Amino acid sequence: MKEYLKKVKGFWVSDTSFPALLVMLIFTVFILPVIIEYQNDATFFLNFMLILLFFIGIFSAKEKAYIILTGFLLVTHISLRLIRFGDNPFDFYLLERIVAILNLIALIVVNILLLFRDNEVNFYRIIGSINVYLLVAMIGAFGFEIIQLSTGESIIGEDVSLEGMDVDFGEYIYYSLTCISTLGFGDIFPANFSAKMLSTFLSALGILYPAVVIAKLVSYASKENT
Repeated sequence: MKEYLKKVKGFWVSDTSFPALLVMLIFTVFILPVIIEYQNDATFFLNFMLILLFFIGIFSAKEKAYIILTGFLLVTHISLRLIRFGDNPFDFYLLERIVAILNLIALIVVNILLLFRDNEVNFYRIIGSINVYLLVAMIGAFGFEIIQLSTGESIIGEDVSLEGMDVDFGEYIYYSLTCISTLGFGDIFPANFSAKMLSTFLSALGILYPAVVIAKLVSYASKENT
């Protein structure tokens, strides 16, 4: 068992783990919302994918402090899920989303550390930068959901109908992606000032992130060629 865990750990801290994480993120961000749209009970897969992503964060972390942090956040997230789906009157859905954002932030930090380690650049590192981009989009989606849960409104649109549960994930991730990619189709709008500021932040980040990351990776490539 110990040898197996060591092999799993070795894979997730290596560059070859980036494509595997990308496949998981593509499914979660682009495919899963479509499935949920046509089959509401498919939100099970959303919960499963989130837990799986956060579990991977533990194996991707190299420093002991990050391992402890990601482990604590994962246990907290699972505990809140069990409370919500258990046979009891308690529901900490807002807290659950806050913990999910903290988990995603931790996963982003871990992936950035892996991305820029050893001052090297390769095909896998480029994929790793895409992973961080999609993780930020997921943070934006949960951010809009937290605003909705806290204020009663976050995004509005002609075809937007929010139920206040996991089934809304498609609407939030769609709007988050249009913000971070600066596409701005115009079919969904921020409903209050908090949502406006989050939309602006994601748009600014969507412009700055590729420029900074590409510049950093190009500088590594230049050093390797000299």
